[in-house]
Amino acid sequence: MSRTPTAALSPADQKRRRGLQVMKGVALGGLVFMAVLFVIAFALQEQYPPLAYVRAFAEGGMVGALADWFAVTALFRHPLGIPIPHTAIIPSRKDEIGQTLGEFVETEFLRGDVVRTKLEETAIAANLGEWLSDSEHAERVGAEASLLAAAVLGALSDDDVNDLIEDLAREHLISPDWGLPLGGWLGRIVESGAHHGAVDLGIDSIATWLAANHASFSGLVSHRLPAWVPSIASRLVDDTVYNEAVKFVAAVQADPRHPARIAIDGYLDRLAENLQHDPVTMARLEETKETLFDSPRVRELAAEAWNTAKAGLLDSLADPQSGLRRRIAQAVGEIGTRLTTDAALQHRVDGWVTDAAVFLVDRYRHDIASIITDTIERWDAAETTEKIELMVGRDLQYIRLNGTVVGALAGLAIYTIAHALLP
Repeated sequence: MSRTPTAALSPADQKRRRGLQVMKGVALGGLVFMAVLFVIAFALQEQYPPLAYVRAFAEGGMVGALADWFAVTALFRHPLGIPIPHTAIIPSRKDEIGQTLGEFVETEFLRGDVVRTKLEETAIAANLGEWLSDSEHAERVGAEASLLAAAVLGALSDDDVNDLIEDLAREHLISPDWGLPLGGWLGRIVESGAHHGAVDLGIDSIATWLAANHASFSGLVSHRLPAWVPSIASRLVDDTVYNEAVKFVAAVQADPRHPARIAIDGYLDRLAENLQHDPVTMARLEETKETLFDSPRVRELAAEAWNTAKAGLLDSLADPQSGLRRRIAQAVGEIGTRLTTDAALQHRVDGWVTDAAVFLVDRYRHDIASIITDTIERWDAAETTEKIELMVGRDLQYIRLNGTVVGALAGLAIYTIAHALLP
């Protein structure tokens, strides 16, 4: 159901409507004035012959006023409601006008050469950089970007994200075989000796634990001895085991070429080789991997990690004083400063923007112009007529007023010339 034109008027249109009514009154007043003047001059011209000139002046003014009233009215409606051909042009040819306007915009404005020329004359990057380098503008951009990012995060379904993470993990972590790349990686580590730091850390941790947990060795061996062994001998055994363990670890710590270290190197080297070439080791690794990733607990941890990351991001994006928001604003300001001072960067950005705009215009200019055509086609004919009349109608009433004056002067000139040539 179409809206009535009046109901569709905005406050600005209401103001234009009042101005249009005033000008219509002025134009009509000019016609009435000429009609009254014509009646007076026509009635008294025999008594006062010079009034014939006034009559001709008024007669021409009436003709000009009526002709221009008809022309102006015919644009928007049928004059006096009479369906005269080629009147009510705008409501009857609305769609054609919209199509013509769309074609005009497409062929004259949405052309690659026109867009390129205009953009090349504009210092896009420099102007953008100057705007972004202002701290208030940088914070505004950061706030808008944060709002957009928060909206995107809020719109994401947690289940969908978890499914996506699982799919990506399965595609890039679970499906590929780990043996060959992991073996090659481990082999390079062993060959370069990069693992020695981890071995040292492990040994130091064992030494620290031994120093702090002497009591843990009580009964470690002695409870396996026969019951008839004296308790003092049992404690001696436990202490001996503890002391030997401490000495062994200390020896490993002190000697970079200790047999235990060499054994670890040999084990890691063999493991690297087996991961690349031993089918049994490779199959065992793949089985362990599948078991690990198919564990419900691992899936729960992945979901918890996403939920924690999401909540943290949302909190940071919502807080104007958060480190993330401040860093975004700082980064935007730094980009603006670079765009303002770096001529080479300005040239590249200007080129990117220009090329992108020209590409979009050349590829989609028909679709862009069709927005005009499609929009006008959806408009109600009466509403469209009123909208256009409100936009240009006031100026058209000046045409009526000018037509009255021009017609009056033309009528006076014609009468004067005819009277002078044909007395």
